[in-house]
Amino acid sequence: MIQALRIMYMTCVVVLATAVPAMAQEAGGGISLGALGAGITIIGAGFGIGKIGASAVEAIARQPEAGGKIQTAMIIAAALIEGATFFALIICMS
Repeated sequence: MIQALRIMYMTCVVVLATAVPAMAQEAGGGISLGALGAGITIIGAGFGIGKIGASAVEAIARQPEAGGKIQTAMIIAAALIEGATFFALIICMS
């Protein structure tokens, strides 16, 4: 549990550290399309990982003996979503 909280904390720190340059205004004013794309990407990833977590908790509540396998599958799926999110962020920023 503590390890999961540390990972979530570090993820939040990285996202907040990268959000400052993403939301910086250009000389002409307005919001850039890259920043808009990055925001939509982060929101989508948040919803996806939240859905995975909710489904995993529900599945573990129904079958506690399968908790280890469900948790492993949940972590792998969340890592795949994060990988796709980072790829999309890199594309949005370039």
